[in-house]
Amino acid sequence: MHRPMRWTLAICAAAALGASAARAEVSEVRIAQQFGISYLPLTVMHHEQLLEKAAAKAGIAGLKVSWAQFGAGNSMNDALLSGNLDFPSGGVGPLLTIWSKTRGHQEVKGVASLNSMPLYLVTVDPKVKTIADFGESDRIGLPAVKVSIQAVTLQMAAAQAFGDANFAKLDPLTVSMKHPDAMAALLSGHSEVTAHFGSAPFMYQELMDPRAHRVLSSYDVLGGPHTFNVVWTTRKFHDENPRIYAAFLAALGEAMDVIHKEPQKAAAIYIEEEKSKLTADFVEKMIRDPENVFTTEPQNVMKYAVFMQKIHAIDAAPQNWQELFFPEIHGVKGS
Repeated sequence: MHRPMRWTLAICAAAALGASAARAEVSEVRIAQQFGISYLPLTVMHHEQLLEKAAAKAGIAGLKVSWAQFGAGNSMNDALLSGNLDFPSGGVGPLLTIWSKTRGHQEVKGVASLNSMPLYLVTVDPKVKTIADFGESDRIGLPAVKVSIQAVTLQMAAAQAFGDANFAKLDPLTVSMKHPDAMAALLSGHSEVTAHFGSAPFMYQELMDPRAHRVLSSYDVLGGPHTFNVVWTTRKFHDENPRIYAAFLAALGEAMDVIHKEPQKAAAIYIEEEKSKLTADFVEKMIRDPENVFTTEPQNVMKYAVFMQKIHAIDAAPQNWQELFFPEIHGVKGS
């Protein structure tokens, strides 16, 4: 066979393979997020249709992207494992839980971080200055009892305050509530909820009320800034949809660029998408606050992993943060 013919056949075979791979990738991607400005990268991605545009650049035209909003990461994990969701997002706790449960079969791993942001435990009870002051009649609203990142952080704080054996001391006081509902209950003055372990913007809104004050910040518990939210998916989706997966990361990067370079635009997008009554200045101030960093780089996730294994919330902890995430982001400086 002449060399030109061999090259022609090789090129044709490669093209056929590429076309086959493109056909094999899904035609619809299902993404879910929760409540709050910590999900701003996904909100911007949705508003600007960045995933659809990135997929088109990769040769996948007409990709349908469906969005849903959940109240907690555990319900997202149920949807992921039942095949009804492709990219859940939530706290580090739910990611570690599903990573541990699916090792060796579905193999759920992190795609990227969304941010490093603090979580505030806020109360309207003037007698509560530290977590040691909570009593049996108090109720602490948080996204999901025992498994949300707020619940795990509260257990870490309890272990530090009362000793490792008493990490669950405050668990009986916690109730599962969506952030908007917990904030409304806390500030109503007519609810059993006396505290809310929340996130932005809800914790900042609560602190505008003269009755409210902060009991602790998760940055104090973790000894510094930490990842709050991450996106994750299954090994199957990662392996069978390489171009869509790459497009997702590209779109996420573009959303981060909008937030960093055009915070005023990002604030306007948040208000429009969330139908928020917050002022643009208030939202932009949160985005610009140095303690709130929108980044794909995981930070201090291993502290959560080690603690959750220690209290037997997960069967095993990853050896390092890279084991918890798919390899596409292993080049960043994580911890």
